[in-house]
Amino acid sequence: MSEAITTIKKAESDANKLIEDTEAKSSEMIQEAKSKSKETIEKAKEEANSDAEKITFEAETNAKKEAYQINNQTKEKVEITKNEATGMVDEAAEVIVKSIL
Repeated sequence: MSEAITTIKKAESDANKLIEDTEAKSSEMIQEAKSKSKETIEKAKEEANSDAEKITFEAETNAKKEAYQINNQTKEKVEITKNEATGMVDEAAEVIVKSIL
């Protein structure tokens, strides 16, 4: 009988130890999962920031190119208009001179 009680107490002790070990392992696994999850989130944030910077840089570059093209086109149009106006000044001067004489 005492041998049975000893065996039962040993089994209870082993079960309690197994429960403690399982709880410790479970807690460790939860901490590891939280840590990995945090790392994954941080990595995703860094990648998103990097992508946003690339997109912003590309947009700025394209905008600068477009602004440069518009500036050049405007300069050309201004020069053409200026030349046309200069030609008209000469014609206007001739008309005025003829009308005075």
